[in-house]
Amino acid sequence: MTELTALDHAHAQMQAAPDDDAARLRFYERLADSELFLLLAREAEGDTVEPDLFDLGDARFVLVFDREERLAQFAERIVPSAALSGRAVVSMLAGQGIGLGVNLQVAPSEILIPAEAVDWLSQTLDSAPKEEEARPQEFAAPSDLPSEVLSAIDTKLATAAGLARSAYLAEVAYQGGQRGHILGFTGTLPGAEPALATAVNEALVFSGVPAASLDVVFLSQSDPAAASLARVGLRFDIPQRDTPDAAKRAAPGSNPDAPPILR
Repeated sequence: MTELTALDHAHAQMQAAPDDDAARLRFYERLADSELFLLLAREAEGDTVEPDLFDLGDARFVLVFDREERLAQFAERIVPSAALSGRAVVSMLAGQGIGLGVNLQVAPSEILIPAEAVDWLSQTLDSAPKEEEARPQEFAAPSDLPSEVLSAIDTKLATAAGLARSAYLAEVAYQGGQRGHILGFTGTLPGAEPALATAVNEALVFSGVPAASLDVVFLSQSDPAAASLARVGLRFDIPQRDTPDAAKRAAPGSNPDAPPILR
């Protein structure tokens, strides 16, 4: 038996608290963040994939597994598959009336997710952060942030390996009197800003805290604001990759903005 995965743990927490919306949100977030192995009807052709469809009652499902050995255990033979991010799978299936079978018969996290829930998750992941301009006037140590938000940010940033070096969370006062909290990234990989902003937005959405909000800013190491944030802010160290190209994945669907084409 393979060791338990992050998806297994999130599923167990959800099952243990069926009325806890936050636990359910955390499971769906882990599903979106996970690399999933999609069972195919035939080998992928470029960016076009044809999932193997299963009719269960009056509903259709595709099957995904969060470990390649789990897919092999289910199939009991060599089968075509594609390694995709969970968000790419959801984006591909949205609006198709197709549900998602996860780790069926091979893991404690086995679950059938109906097409309606797939559509909901796709819409939730599509919620983009808003761009605004404001001039910070003062930074202070973060205060009055729910532990659920801090935990959600910490967990999400752990999946952003190589996209930045560190991030600092602080309370901020803007010119004009507005106050809030800000997360400042330093050492950001060029072009990674939208992905990081989206990741923070998802952390807030899936934290289960209503109306949670957080400003995001990207700073060079030489920016005086970076030094100010470092003095008072809560630091998050982001995992690094061995090479700059390691963040690029060749599999179709690795780019959530360009999911594979469903045949």
